[in-house]
Amino acid sequence: MAEQSAGASKRHTTPRPIRVPDPLWQAYGRVCSRLGSDRTNDVLEHMKARVLEHGTDEDKADLARAEQELSERRARKGGRPAQS
Repeated sequence: MAEQSAGASKRHTTPRPIRVPDPLWQAYGRVCSRLGSDRTNDVLEHMKARVLEHGTDEDKADLARAEQELSERRARKGGRPAQS
């Protein structure tokens, strides 16, 4: 999957396929649901925590830009969709 250039405007976040055994994916989904989250938000929170804990100044600046991008995107769409 090709990376989008840094200056290009995107309409959505880029899907990132990962390889996960089906039983683990199902169990993880159930656990996230019991915790009041979903897999996407849980993975995003984990990624942010890792960058904050172990990232360089450049990594943390990229995280701040990503947070701003998500904030702007949600503002245009009326906020984050309600969890089901």
